Amino acid sequence: MSAEAADFPTPSCLPFDPFAYARRKSTRLEVTGLNGRPVALGGDEAIKVAVTRATFDRLAHKIDRLGDFKPDFVVDDSPLVAVDPREPLPAGLPPDALVTVGDGLDLPVITAFRLLAARLAEAGSSAPLLLKDTLHPAAPDPGGSSPTPFLDTLLSSSTTLGSLICDGLGDAILVQGEEAPGQSLRLAFNILQASGARIFKTDYVACPSCGRTLFNLQETTARIKAATVHLKGVKIAIMGCIVNGPGEMADADFGYVGGAPGKINLYVGKQAVKFNIPEAEAVSRLVDLIKEHGRWVEPDPGTPATPALSD
Repeated sequence: MSAEAADFPTPSCLPFDPFAYARRKSTRLEVTGLNGRPVALGGDEAIKVAVTRATFDRLAHKIDRLGDFKPDFVVDDSPLVAVDPREPLPAGLPPDALVTVGDGLDLPVITAFRLLAARLAEAGSSAPLLLKDTLHPAAPDPGGSSPTPFLDTLLSSSTTLGSLICDGLGDAILVQGEEAPGQSLRLAFNILQASGARIFKTDYVACPSCGRTLFNLQETTARIKAATVHLKGVKIAIMGCIVNGPGEMADADFGYVGGAPGKINLYVGKQAVKFNIPEAEAVSRLVDLIKEHGRWVEPDPGTPATPALSD
């Protein structure tokens, strides 16, 4: 053990069970949302997306065009308490505080938030927790471009926040490793979607394609997306064959699976229900199947397919 590690007491146990998912229990808290409306987080509420005041100011002119990508609240307007998890918690920590790890600390992010959750548990505090993807926020680049390639930020932020969410931690998230405001919002919502923490759009699962694939996976996926992209919360699997496809799509609501050359089988959950449908009819038959099971809604003609997230 290093001298630094010996300088502060470590928790007696992990703040979560690594073998069984359970979301950390937290106190329900109302913070000031956009336009002054209260936003609830903690308790049984879905994980919320936060932004800094600087990010919000850069988005304010198009906030009404962001659709489902609107941030939920501005951290600067919330009762946020930033702490160093290596130190004792502040005396008299308010039960209605939103707690996070302070920026600038020389700690791995996942370690820092696990340690903070353990500190809160030992203190008997159920204060809601704001997760961050980095403790060193990206600074605006004078040249107008992000100092870190977006793919690098995407991988780092997804790994960090995704791991913590899968630990059951977090009542809100703040992506601050990506300086571009639209990109940071898109990344935050997509991390929540991918981790299953907050579903705000249609979820698609597709196999990577191999020699057994019985149709053009890219073209078919594009056609299915065009017909179903407005179905929030519906998970659709597009699998090239029946060898591995049904097993890989086991948690999907509906499945589109190659059954034979030019023929498609349709699934509801793990159960195949329609067989040997001509490929030319298969997408429309999939839509019919979704309608039969009460999961279809008509698209809103007034809602843009792509929110105004460009930076």
